[in-house]
Amino acid sequence: MGYKISHLPLVKDIETTPVLKKLVLAHKALAELKGVAHTVPNQSVLVATLSLQEAKDSSAIENIITSQDELYKSDYSSKSFTSLEAKEVHNYAFALRQGSHEVEKRGLIRLNDILSVQKEIVQNTAGFRKLPGTELKNSRTGEIVYTPPQDPEEIIDLMKNLEVFINDDALSSLDPLTKMAVIHHQFESIHPFYDGNGRTGRVLSVLYLLKLGLLESPILYMSRYINQTKDVYYRLLQLVRETGAWEEWILYMLEAVYQTSHETVIMIKKIKDLMQTFKKEIREKAPQIYSQELLNNLFRHPYTKIEFVSAEAHIHRNTASKYLEALVEMGLLTKHKFGKENLYLNEKLFNLLIDKDR
Repeated sequence: MGYKISHLPLVKDIETTPVLKKLVLAHKALAELKGVAHTVPNQSVLVATLSLQEAKDSSAIENIITSQDELYKSDYSSKSFTSLEAKEVHNYAFALRQGSHEVEKRGLIRLNDILSVQKEIVQNTAGFRKLPGTELKNSRTGEIVYTPPQDPEEIIDLMKNLEVFINDDALSSLDPLTKMAVIHHQFESIHPFYDGNGRTGRVLSVLYLLKLGLLESPILYMSRYINQTKDVYYRLLQLVRETGAWEEWILYMLEAVYQTSHETVIMIKKIKDLMQTFKKEIREKAPQIYSQELLNNLFRHPYTKIEFVSAEAHIHRNTASKYLEALVEMGLLTKHKFGKENLYLNEKLFNLLIDKDR
């Protein structure tokens, strides 16, 4: 309750022996993920599919629940959504991709980038908190667990300090993954926004790994692990505030990196194998319709449609329609009526993504 947020860097040494041991494993898993992602010719295919998975899991932590079906039948580009929850998830995925572009372009994470991510997630322009009254409560008991800073000037001061800490590597000799855990804790403790702090903080962790080059595209998603261990996540966040128990918190975040790196490696290998199967089959049975752009399309959108294929494979609508019908004939896609249009489902990919949920 009475936690006073310090400016970063921290003065105490938080890299204990268990933390150093765990860092080795987490870095190894992350390097493997980066390597496996390199074997997919077009990483944007992975980003499109996997960013929605991260968005789905991160939103679920905030009790915004949507099904894979609702998610993939929705389309951000045409602002066509099957439910309010699916819309929120797509907004999150867009914020993640947009933030990634900015970081890749500038090599920095600015306050403006954090504000833009949060604005996309919550779809308003309220910005940093200016009014007092924000309290974090236990969702079950209603008890106040933590009161973040209330003074708008203190919030801005702490966020400016966080911005400097994120971007100035000379300020701290901490390992980048330890630093990521500290940044996440500091951001969640400042709780700078009225809404969307958890989701923005989780995007920030991915952006930080991109900034450092530990990832080359935003494909590491820790939200699934956090969602599965939600009680532990909130308990350890608070434990640092109450007792300064940094070791437990950092070990938890390193385990999140380790676990999700391994899971994502397995998922990417399965997606890659499936792409190869599709490629082989199309080339054998209908070589005249095969192109890498068409193949990418089928894996960028589990539910694709004529407009997507036409735009991404650079072919006429009528041609795109014929190609999709040919793929249905071959048993690679199934056709579904949705409202007034036809959707073409890559069932094998869809089942891979559903399997991940089990």
